[in-house]
Amino acid sequence: MLNLSTDILSLTDFKRRTADFIEQIRQTKHPLVLTINGKAELVVQDAAAYQELMELKERMEVIEALRKSLDSVHNGRTQPLEEVFEELRQEYEVPH
Repeated sequence: MLNLSTDILSLTDFKRRTADFIEQIRQTKHPLVLTINGKAELVVQDAAAYQELMELKERMEVIEALRKSLDSVHNGRTQPLEEVFEELRQEYEVPH
C-alpha cells in the first residue's frame, strides 16, 4: 500500500538519490509516486510487483467477461449451440 509520507517525492529528489529509493522499493515493496512541478506524473515500482499487477488485471478482465456472460445467460440473451451452428452452415453454405 502507498504510504503518503514516504512514497511520494519529486523527480528531482529521485534522480539525486536513485540508489536509495531503489533500495526502499526493494525493502518495502511499495511503489513510488514521482511528481513534476508538484503534480503526480510517474510511478516507479519493482518488476515483480508490476508483473503481479498485470496478472491481477488480466484475472479481473476474465472475471468481468465471465460476469457479463453469466448475465447474458440469466437474462435469456443466449442461443442454443445447434442453432448457432445451423446459422453458420447456412451463412457459409457448409453442407451437413
